[in-house]
Amino acid sequence: MSTTKGMNSVKMVVVIAIGAALYGVGGLIGVPIFANTMLKPAMAILALFAAVYGPIIGFLVGFLGHWLTDLFAGWGVWPTWMLGSGIVGLAIGLFVKMSKGCVEKGELPKSAITLFIILSFLGNFIGYMVSAILDYLFFAEPLDKVITQQLIIAFTNTVVIAILGTVLLLLVAKRNKGKQNLTKDTTA
Repeated sequence: MSTTKGMNSVKMVVVIAIGAALYGVGGLIGVPIFANTMLKPAMAILALFAAVYGPIIGFLVGFLGHWLTDLFAGWGVWPTWMLGSGIVGLAIGLFVKMSKGCVEKGELPKSAITLFIILSFLGNFIGYMVSAILDYLFFAEPLDKVITQQLIIAFTNTVVIAILGTVLLLLVAKRNKGKQNLTKDTTA
């Protein structure tokens, strides 16, 4: 397995496993808003892992985390929506390069927050549009139902990520800024 952000393969697998578990289990908690559609605060977890660790980890956290949610929720596993969550993670993962690693440097300017929200919307819109179209093509789901699901999900997920995800990202940036002020004590 190739490395991301200078991580070795073992650390990368651990980060993916933790992210997928948090997103997957967190995905069980939500407010129903439409047919098989919930307002899920766990989207902020997916967004955080993607924005901090990049597109590969974002994709895998989204894909595997959605699989866990489907598995434990009891409504069956929907690979089309797993793919959609993966695409969301992939899109938000572009934030790392596009923001020039600002969070890692302990910074999160307003322009980076705007970029984070735009990538969140694009990821949700495109990712779940792919899911909706594949459901229509492969599972004969009614087109009006899946498009309605997709639109509701794209907008509500973006709002959740814009609020909770931004707060989480600010906390990580603040923590990273604090780490930069640490110096090694050589008197011992």
